[in-house]
Amino acid sequence: MRILLVEDDAKIASFIMKGLKSVGYAIDHVLDGENGLHMALTESYDAAIIDIMLPKLDGLSLIKQMRVEKIHTPVIILSARGSVDDRVKGLQTGSDDYLAKPFAFSELLARLQALMRRAGGQAEPTRLIIGDLSMNLITRAVTREGRKIELQPMEFSLLEYLMRNSGKVVSKTMIMEHVWDYNFDPQTNVVEARICRLRDKIDRDFARKLIHTIRGVGYVLKETA
Repeated sequence: MRILLVEDDAKIASFIMKGLKSVGYAIDHVLDGENGLHMALTESYDAAIIDIMLPKLDGLSLIKQMRVEKIHTPVIILSARGSVDDRVKGLQTGSDDYLAKPFAFSELLARLQALMRRAGGQAEPTRLIIGDLSMNLITRAVTREGRKIELQPMEFSLLEYLMRNSGKVVSKTMIMEHVWDYNFDPQTNVVEARICRLRDKIDRDFARKLIHTIRGVGYVLKETA
């Protein structure tokens, strides 16, 4: 999942980025509202975390402009101001959630995951299921035919992206943009290598394969007859 972070406090930004990267999220971080708006309008994100007190363009104005431009990326506001009036104003501006500073990373992560589940229209809000493959988004447990599968954070993130887009072909570029936090390099084989490792864990010991290569296009996770 790819997240936009707009936060000018270096300590808080480092704390958030370290935590989100540790669970496999890709992060784009900018320091001011103008750059935040530019990124929101030109790039695709699964969610955004936006501070209110920002240089050049404040967070509420940034979110309001995103909504005017029909950018519906789920947004969590961060603010040192946690009164009821502040929260109401933030939500009325167009944000989806409001988290007062200081905060625990576990709460930020839980709220972020809840926002993305709602935005994805998941019928089951805490679990992704494709055939006999199951992913618990809260405990981060993955099983197939009831057998537990151990995944590294990046592998979990890659599988989550494939499962959220089950039945749809996703290109190498799309995977790089949403799972990794650096720009796509057409010469790299990092996607192929990660897909290979994921297949080794998800498909190797099972008769029915779920991860398929569409030559020249990308990859798709789906059940086959």
